Amino acid sequence: MTGETSKFDILIVGGGLVGCASAWHLARLGLKVLVAERGHLNSGASGQNAGSLHFQIERRFLEQGEKAAADGARIVTLNRLALEEWRGIEHMLGRPLDVAMHGGLMVAETEAQMALLAFKVARENELGLSTQVLDGAQLRERAPYLSPHLAGAAWLADEGHANPRILVDAFAEGAGEQGARIRTGTALTGLSMARDGTYSAVLSGPDGEMRVNTPRVLLASGHWVPRLAGMLGLNVPLYAAPLMMSVTDRTEPVLPYLIQHVGARLSMKQTEDGNLLIGGGWPSRLARRADGTPDLDRPAAVEMKNLRANLAVAARVMPGLAQRSLLRTWTGTTCISADQLPIVGEIPAAPGLFVAAGGSLFTLGPVLARLLARTIAEGSAPEELSMFLPRRFAHLDAFAVLP
Repeated sequence: MTGETSKFDILIVGGGLVGCASAWHLARLGLKVLVAERGHLNSGASGQNAGSLHFQIERRFLEQGEKAAADGARIVTLNRLALEEWRGIEHMLGRPLDVAMHGGLMVAETEAQMALLAFKVARENELGLSTQVLDGAQLRERAPYLSPHLAGAAWLADEGHANPRILVDAFAEGAGEQGARIRTGTALTGLSMARDGTYSAVLSGPDGEMRVNTPRVLLASGHWVPRLAGMLGLNVPLYAAPLMMSVTDRTEPVLPYLIQHVGARLSMKQTEDGNLLIGGGWPSRLARRADGTPDLDRPAAVEMKNLRANLAVAARVMPGLAQRSLLRTWTGTTCISADQLPIVGEIPAAPGLFVAAGGSLFTLGPVLARLLARTIAEGSAPEELSMFLPRRFAHLDAFAVLP
């Protein structure tokens, strides 16, 4: 592709869930789409997470106090849309995706944690999410394999998990069938805006360099978004969060629900093959360059102290887990924004430049991609996206200089 200059209606940078799902929607809307992925499809956080479908307010919003929890509760509105999206996603894409939505429990070990759960559930109910508090006896009746010492839990019947290894391929294949072009092993190495507001991108891939002219660019490349936006002198406040996940050997079906913990970092579920997946937001260690700065281009390393702590919490909640063998632990790097909510939409300082990253983009990815595609195609954002738009950080680009 050396020397080639092509025109597309939109260039999507990032072949993860949001990038490929956005390509699927936009191609169906008739746009000429190019997806550029520097590695292989699903090689980033979209393929390294455990596939949890969690719609309750996450612990990371609760651990910063009630004010932060109340602010975080704003995401419940989007969670409700995501829940419906996942209910219909296998029909929408026309293939099985190992979606299991049998329910989820956020457990508590102390009375203080039960009080926090009650606060959370009350807020969720106000926003239309039908969570309910279970006391210790009700929890043991629903999930007798969990520790008898748990004080209770919050229950949501719609939570569950899906297979992150096949979802992105389904969207990418569907996008290709609709005419989208997808190039893997292809990195964005240059990006500029012309005076007429169009973008000129330089892509470097296995066949050489390719130049693209387009009126729209979507950066959906996770923790690399700030670096790519920086090519235009723009600031997107996303910060790398290296995490780790573990998987045990197979066992008979024992855990039909997604398990989370209101007072400790924990997520736990069982796959269709019988393996138990354990995570919950425990940090791994970022690789470092020779000068000591984080190297986001290399995988993070497992942090043994945190791995032991993660497994200890899991075994405390589900004592039978101690009888299983740990097969593998891996790392993946996601990103969070300054206010922990996703950043999705058009950058005010750069019309035609869109971003989508931050937060729980496996659970929220499909619905955010659909809403973002509407935004791009129709030229205005639907109300459901209003709290996630980049304009809340527009002050960071007050000194940006663009044509």
